Amino acid sequence: MDLHLFLDEAGGPLSRQIYDQIRDAIMAGRLRPGERLPSTRALADALGVSRNTVSAAFDHLTGEGFLAGRAGSGTFVSDAARFESRTRPRAASPLRVAPTWRHLSIEVPDFSARQPAYDFRLGIPDSSRFPYATWRRLVTGAFRQSRIGGAYADAAGHPDLRSAIARHLAVSRGVRVDPGQVLVTSGVQQATTLVGQVLVEPGDVVAMEDPGYRPVRRVFEAARATVVDVPVDAEGIVVGALPERARVVYVSPAHQFPLGVAMSLPRRLALLAWAQRADAAILEDDYDADFRYAGRPVDPLQALDTDERVVYVGSFSKSMLPALRLGYCVVPRGLESVFRRAKFVNDWHNPLPEQLALAAFIDGGHLARHIRGARRDYQARRDRIVAGLVADFQPWLRPIPTVAGLHLAAWANDASAEEVEEWQRRAGDLGVAVEGLASFAHGSATRPGLALGFGGIPLSAVDEGLRRLRRAIATTSQP
Repeated sequence: MDLHLFLDEAGGPLSRQIYDQIRDAIMAGRLRPGERLPSTRALADALGVSRNTVSAAFDHLTGEGFLAGRAGSGTFVSDAARFESRTRPRAASPLRVAPTWRHLSIEVPDFSARQPAYDFRLGIPDSSRFPYATWRRLVTGAFRQSRIGGAYADAAGHPDLRSAIARHLAVSRGVRVDPGQVLVTSGVQQATTLVGQVLVEPGDVVAMEDPGYRPVRRVFEAARATVVDVPVDAEGIVVGALPERARVVYVSPAHQFPLGVAMSLPRRLALLAWAQRADAAILEDDYDADFRYAGRPVDPLQALDTDERVVYVGSFSKSMLPALRLGYCVVPRGLESVFRRAKFVNDWHNPLPEQLALAAFIDGGHLARHIRGARRDYQARRDRIVAGLVADFQPWLRPIPTVAGLHLAAWANDASAEEVEEWQRRAGDLGVAVEGLASFAHGSATRPGLALGFGGIPLSAVDEGLRRLRRAIATTSQP
């Protein structure tokens, strides 16, 4: 048998290259069961490598059943390795995808794309001001703790972090819970997934704000729920439009996504009364409530709930870094055990070193200091954007009042949804990324407008970004 192998010094470990090429030859039928291979010494001489390199590849192939050694005779292609029919890979797998995933349209964001010069996209915090040195020290300290790498952790989260989150929420948001009600998650997305697994059966009705946060909607669609869109006005979700059959309603009361309005106290009380009457759960997303710039903080629904119906979720993606993928879910009393089991089934637990580091980050006062500093920076950017919109965009845009969060929205005065899309396209040509409110609408037509995030753009770039955005709009519209 004439075995032709080609090794590339830049192509990775040589033994792996030998393994890959022999395995591929067997699977393609070029090497057939029973064929004898050269000895490891002969092949090593032919390839100009050490005999150990070839032996390592042969041992790997033998261990996986591709080769078999015969005492005194040499090494042969195993009789069990019959791949004659696989002369070429299929164009696509024949496996049948579940109907839900065949018909569910989900756009996965492409974060590999080049970042815009003037980034007004939503949900992006300023990572440049994060205290990396402190975080590295805390993570390193967590790894030094005994037994951290030798055992699995509690599915609900490390007790130190659950206690730290409970204290942080009590101080910052008035949410008073027992640490046992806190579940550590990989952000709001996973917390929502757990709610869907624990509280929703296929076909159950889930009510969503419209416009609203698409990723949460996709979670419930993937859970085969019937998602009903409910309009939002200046006071938050319209309670009178909620379907009585709903098992869960998702809301973002402190800073509605994407409009930015805060749910009024009468509306919050009406929502709680509706949930009790409908025997439903409320999923409260407090995604960026750490950043408030005026007035008294809005009391969370969880703090007003006397009937244990609110599942309160949040994350540290906005207040710290999105890459950390750490969040929390505060579950109603009596549901701690079932949510803990669901978390175990979902992914067992979050990485323990990061959990311990975050607990120390919170209890050491680092999180509070970081939020205070970030809040000052974000407020300066927000104020600059509002001033710019009022001064230079009056013919086209009217800002929606908001005093919290990392973005603000503005209604279009007369433009159609198509015209706003053209604004976005032309702005993109000028290096400016903005998002249209219509992209967050689901069932009903939402009034056209723009949403501008200010977490991902430095203060020094705001004026030029707005100038370019105005140019894009002015060249498309006539005031």
